[in-house]
Amino acid sequence: MNPSSRPGTVLLTDYAWPDDSVERSVIEEAGHTLVTGPAEPASAEAIEELVADHRPAAILTCWAPVSATAIGTSPDLRIVARLGVGLDNIAVEAATDRGVWVTNVPDYCVEEVADHAVGMVLAWTRGLAVFDRDVRAGRWDPASARLRRLSTLTCGVVGYGRIGRATAGRLGAFGCRILAHDPHPPKDTPGVEMAGLEELLRRSDVVILHVPLTPDTHHIIGAEQLALMRRGGLLVNVSRGGLVDTDAVIKALDSGHLDGAAFDVLESEPHVPDGLLAQPGALLTPHVAFSSDASVTELRRRAAEEVVRILAGEKPAHARNSPRGLPAGSGDRR
Repeated sequence: MNPSSRPGTVLLTDYAWPDDSVERSVIEEAGHTLVTGPAEPASAEAIEELVADHRPAAILTCWAPVSATAIGTSPDLRIVARLGVGLDNIAVEAATDRGVWVTNVPDYCVEEVADHAVGMVLAWTRGLAVFDRDVRAGRWDPASARLRRLSTLTCGVVGYGRIGRATAGRLGAFGCRILAHDPHPPKDTPGVEMAGLEELLRRSDVVILHVPLTPDTHHIIGAEQLALMRRGGLLVNVSRGGLVDTDAVIKALDSGHLDGAAFDVLESEPHVPDGLLAQPGALLTPHVAFSSDASVTELRRRAAEEVVRILAGEKPAHARNSPRGLPAGSGDRR
């Protein structure tokens, strides 16, 4: 037997769904053993202990942190596969140094996240969440409506990758002006005007974030950037909580400079700051923008299939690093 394809142990660190049946089906059908950690993401130290106990050949992780220590603990480790898009919970450099692949599933939830972002914009322009709360509290006051016509607004999309383009396409159907900012702008952007970040912030009534969390993008929106935004605007974050300085947003809502903040993600999640909860202009959902029956099933299957490919000595479909010491074009590091 090719040593690269021998059966191995796969550690599923955590999962945001009822069971591990999809992952188990793919992994065990390929002849490997799946070991499952707690459903809720454990601490970095707890994951390190799990890795030390099971010495996996592969790690599947949703939100649990996979540290450099965890990566260095298992001598047989060959892949850390993210059940998602962002890689901020994985020590990618440590994996690269040790010849371990890091993969993700970058395009499984494009439609869902774009829909969620636009849904948040519509909830703000039409007052859906606010009026629902009012009616349930016994207040029926249509005269209090201060609503907006979306087609008259300028929407700025920060990050013009797959999801940013999908969001822009949806917004375009409502007739609004669309600005976009990206460090690597495409040449052809019909119906979308590319702009620098500061220009986008100054000109936009709505700002939507579609960028990954990296050291360069941490708190890309803070007090200084919020001050550039038009008074009475909306900030939407469906990407990563660390992109936004939440305290600065709370102050901007308190002052009335921001009229709304629609967040699916928070830097402190699952904890929600009391100051944010107290804001009537805050629309909050619990990190579910990625989710639908179709997207979650696709995510789980494709992430597990990446593990099977690597353990069979094949090249990953969506590599996010170039591990040292690996033959070019191969998943086999031996």
